[in-house]
Amino acid sequence: MKVEQSPMRRSAPISPQPRSETQQPLVIIVDDDTSVRNALSELILSAGFQPVSFASIRELLDANVLDGPGCLIVDVRMPGASGLDLQRHLTQNGNTKPIIFLTGHGDIPMTVQAMKAGAVDFLTKPPRDQTLLDAVRAGIAMDAARRVEAVVVKRNVERLQTLTPRERQVLREVARGRLNKQIAFDLGISEVTVKLHRCNAMRKMEVTSICELIRAWETLPAPMREVGATWASA
Repeated sequence: MKVEQSPMRRSAPISPQPRSETQQPLVIIVDDDTSVRNALSELILSAGFQPVSFASIRELLDANVLDGPGCLIVDVRMPGASGLDLQRHLTQNGNTKPIIFLTGHGDIPMTVQAMKAGAVDFLTKPPRDQTLLDAVRAGIAMDAARRVEAVVVKRNVERLQTLTPRERQVLREVARGRLNKQIAFDLGISEVTVKLHRCNAMRKMEVTSICELIRAWETLPAPMREVGATWASA
């Protein structure tokens, strides 16, 4: 991508708007260089994606675009907050939107930091068109997979909340691979009662096998799984 020579296609201006899950993924570009923003927008449009651009992290955060599907292309070094600052901000707020970093002055420690924090890629300006578009496609696919996973987690958390404290205890022990007689001994109840609680847990979690039950348990946030050990008896 030759930034200096890439003309901007004449098209209607794209303004940041709230995105819903049914809308096309949005490729968010953040760079303080106007020519870079224009060139990236042109490339993204040519590949059939929807771009929107911002000149700073502050502008981005003031817009309502981060909760929708898509990915980010962010310059690492900009006046004010940097791309890495944005990555930290999103992580702290539980936003896992994939980020592709661009830099003209990248170094190894910066790259390692960004990649360890979950960046899709770290590319030196100007990146090859195909390399950048491959990263965008990977970022959008990653975001879609995370959104599907989030729906599954939310559903299983809601189902878990319908279980009694004892059913949750039994569920936790089953997920740990404990046998009915071991669970019965530990909880001071009969094996028949353990089986009853296990069946109730499976029905409420809407699973038909122990394997499905364990998979559903493992999707739950770690704190919810750990708390199971201290739930009161029912």
